[in-house]
Amino acid sequence: MSETIIQNKTIKELDELRLVGFRVLCSGDQYLVEIPKASLRLCERISKIKQVVNPIEQFGAFVVEKETADDDGYWVCVEVKEYEDIPTDMVTLTIPPQKYAAMRHKGSNYKIMEAYNDLHKWIEENNFIRLKNKWHIERFYDWKDTQKVDVELLDTIE
Repeated sequence: MSETIIQNKTIKELDELRLVGFRVLCSGDQYLVEIPKASLRLCERISKIKQVVNPIEQFGAFVVEKETADDDGYWVCVEVKEYEDIPTDMVTLTIPPQKYAAMRHKGSNYKIMEAYNDLHKWIEENNFIRLKNKWHIERFYDWKDTQKVDVELLDTIE
């Protein structure tokens, strides 16, 4: 992984991510309610997942401009070293190596869109191109209180 710090935003290149967890599929206005529920469910079931890289981090994954119905929704997951004996009610998702514009958001999950707007403006000002048809990542360091989330927003760019 390489990292370049520019103001409080960074450019990161991540290796392939192997994720295991739950897919959340609902109407757009319900994601702020349904994602925290899935996140807590994942916490309760984490002992059932083998080869977890870091049990105190969760990943969210989504595609902004979906090309197929398979890309619709939001994935709440943990990273694993390898896929092994996946619980039947969970899904796997492999994110290829990608480059991201990144920034950290600490505060209410209702304010995440404001942070994204700031990040998108920075991407444009620095002549990067958002890849809306690729996987975007949110790395959660704290998610249990929706008023005090700690998340790194990773917006795929070229």
